[in-house]
Amino acid sequence: MYQTTYHRPSSVTEAVKMLGEAEDGKFLAGGQTLIPTMKQRLAAPSDVIDLRHIAEMKGITVNGRDVRIGAGTTHAEVAEHTGLASVCPAICHLASHIGDPHVRHMGTIGGSIANNDPAADYPAAMLALNAIIHTSKRALAADEFFTGLFGTALDEDEIVTAVSFTAPEKAGYSKFPNPASRYALTGVFVANRPEGVRVAVTGAGEDGVFRATVMEDALSRSFDPSALDGITISADWLMSDIHASAEYRANLIVVMAKRAVQAANG
Repeated sequence: MYQTTYHRPSSVTEAVKMLGEAEDGKFLAGGQTLIPTMKQRLAAPSDVIDLRHIAEMKGITVNGRDVRIGAGTTHAEVAEHTGLASVCPAICHLASHIGDPHVRHMGTIGGSIANNDPAADYPAAMLALNAIIHTSKRALAADEFFTGLFGTALDEDEIVTAVSFTAPEKAGYSKFPNPASRYALTGVFVANRPEGVRVAVTGAGEDGVFRATVMEDALSRSFDPSALDGITISADWLMSDIHASAEYRANLIVVMAKRAVQAANG
């Protein structure tokens, strides 16, 4: 690793100030992406601003069906929260299958969302749940927040502070994991809401997470796995790599969507 200066702010305001004073600073959430990148000398920030000790970015609040999760909340905390499980068990299930125990106890929901890795789990949940992404500057709908491969609407000095959503009537998540990393080769999150069904896909798109509108239309008519019979997804804009071809991922999208609906229906 290159030499860097470590900072430990106690508030969001202090963290933003530290970044503004740094020559080439980076925010550190759980460190599951930044630290390995630094170890490989692919990133060399002059300053690392650690967000893990900011109390205002932690915790889960459930008020009826309204949910707010602080960006500094770890995957393990999301997975184990009984109040959240009572209104949206699908997101707890998703969190419980991220990486391994070390990753789940270090990685955070805010870090995952801000990084927007094309194979990460949370971006699909945020899109399907029609979540609001709260930052140090504003609040953005998930549809506006995710802008492409590793891309978000965040400004350089902007921090994800929390996410919020109203729990749907039913929701489910299913992924085909890479056996080594447990990232999603393809993952599908479905949410049945009063205004209709939302279906979001991760791990498959060339441009990152996306909504599968053809599936949304079918499931809005009948929220049952059989509603997806005969639906095909074009492979033209899907990823091909050493793990899976675009055609294989196209098939997985339908398979994982059916499993997600089945899980949502209990």
